[in-house]
Amino acid sequence: MRSASAALLPVGPVLGWVLAVLLAVAVVVTATARLSPDQGFGRGREVLTAGARAAVQLAAVSAVIGWVVHHGAALSGFVLLMYAAAVRTAGRRITSDSTWWWAGVPIAAGVLPAVVLLLATGLLPPRGIALIPVTGILIGGALTATVLAGRQSLAALEQRHGEVEAGFAIGMTDRDARIEIARPAASDSLIPGLDQTRTVGLVTLPGAFVGLVTLPGAFVGMLLGGADALTAGAVQLFVLIALMAVQAVAVTVTLELVARARITAPRRAAAASAARRTRFTRGS
Repeated sequence: MRSASAALLPVGPVLGWVLAVLLAVAVVVTATARLSPDQGFGRGREVLTAGARAAVQLAAVSAVIGWVVHHGAALSGFVLLMYAAAVRTAGRRITSDSTWWWAGVPIAAGVLPAVVLLLATGLLPPRGIALIPVTGILIGGALTATVLAGRQSLAALEQRHGEVEAGFAIGMTDRDARIEIARPAASDSLIPGLDQTRTVGLVTLPGAFVGLVTLPGAFVGMLLGGADALTAGAVQLFVLIALMAVQAVAVTVTLELVARARITAPRRAAAASAARRTRFTRGS
């Protein structure tokens, strides 16, 4: 396994230099092209910060995981830490107001049943070496789906606010009026996962496809661990199917939370509150 890992990506000074060069390219291109919402240079700084942060986090996590996988109590704590980090990241990506913590609901709703099913059927052994990567993959997929669904739903409600008010005017409930507008936008959150599953092994090659591009080494990791290609492919298929289920649940729950104004954007929350006050005044 050591020789296989070394053949895939030797860890040493050369790797460090290459990573530094690639990060510099990402920063310079992003800043030069002004790929920021305000057409400024802020996103370039974000790229630099993200790269440096990833290096520090992975170094720390690599050291911690080596210890966690051999201690049952620490394993549960580490999984909860992954979940908490995902909730914080997703919530703050969706909104800057106090409703960000609701992002934990769709992530848990998607991931928890899938993990329980895998543990109950014996497909996933309750050991850190297996539980951490699988749970991490599912949490990451739920995080992405939740962020996309939340941001796109809130954006649709903001842009099509007049249609929402028209729904109120014809007697629709707040939830029904919002969900009619937000649902098409939220549904687009499933497209990346669908495309990823449709093209596996066709657009991208086995061994470099999803495992190395977007997921933490499901296919390649199995091969490096000594599994045959058929077993590695089966594991990769499981990951893709499980992710589609998790993301479908996460998007559905996120849409419902946005429709019920549990997750809001600052301006949207103020407008919704004003609309409710107006309807109450007219009703009285």
